[in-house]
Amino acid sequence: MISFTDNELLNLLKDDLPYLDLTTSLQEKNNIKAKLDIFTREDILVSCSEDSCQIAKLMNCEVIYYLPSKTLASKGELVLSFIGTYENIHKIWRTTQLILEYSSKISTYTANMKRNIDEVNPNCQLLTTRKTYPFAKKICIKSILNGGANVHRLNLSETILFFPNHRIVYNDNFEFYNEIKNFKIIMPEKKIVIESSSFEDSKNLLKFGVDVLQLDKMNIEDIKKVVELRDQSYKDVRVICSGGININNAKEYACLGIDAIVTSAMYSCGMADFGSKISICE
Repeated sequence: MISFTDNELLNLLKDDLPYLDLTTSLQEKNNIKAKLDIFTREDILVSCSEDSCQIAKLMNCEVIYYLPSKTLASKGELVLSFIGTYENIHKIWRTTQLILEYSSKISTYTANMKRNIDEVNPNCQLLTTRKTYPFAKKICIKSILNGGANVHRLNLSETILFFPNHRIVYNDNFEFYNEIKNFKIIMPEKKIVIESSSFEDSKNLLKFGVDVLQLDKMNIEDIKKVVELRDQSYKDVRVICSGGININNAKEYACLGIDAIVTSAMYSCGMADFGSKISICE
């Protein structure tokens, strides 16, 4: 599983705490011990609680309770609790809660979408794109993994995926089709993944040896025809679907007999509703 270094977490904290907490420094109450309880206001799949704990420990706080990642938590349930000095508790309050809010929302959305897919096609994988929000790829990827999805593409250096914009350097599609065999020779260990949006194009890509066919924003009837053709004559080819697929329509696509759904929907699902309470330790 993905883990964060101490420096990464301290740099995140530094965004919110570049120097000192001006408010609590005015109070001069740092000799007081306090406790922070963070709880959920909705049903969630917990994610990145360990990283919030790590920040607490880096700031000399004692973690007394937490729910591990991948744990289902009900509305009102305590997710994380730690004790430290009054000033330190305030310094890390928002950052530790924010990690839980963003990560748990992504993991919960992912888990719910995966459950919808599994109900109709347990063999259909849920894959996520590299369209994470800027400067947050690591927490996004960790969150979708906690939610039960896998990664479609982490970066450009990892996988081969030809989009329509890659075809503009050829005279026509058939010149591109004929290059597929050369791509395989040059990169024998990599699968050649090609995006298509029409049945005729998909049929030609199957004929010319594509390894993975990514159907983007294709209508349902044409997807059915592609899958039927694949099942009849090209059983080793994987068919995946992308474009506008989210938690509301994932089941419809999974029913088509495809191998995977590719989506970015969980990266824009917002934040989970968490609450918190700071109290003085007796």
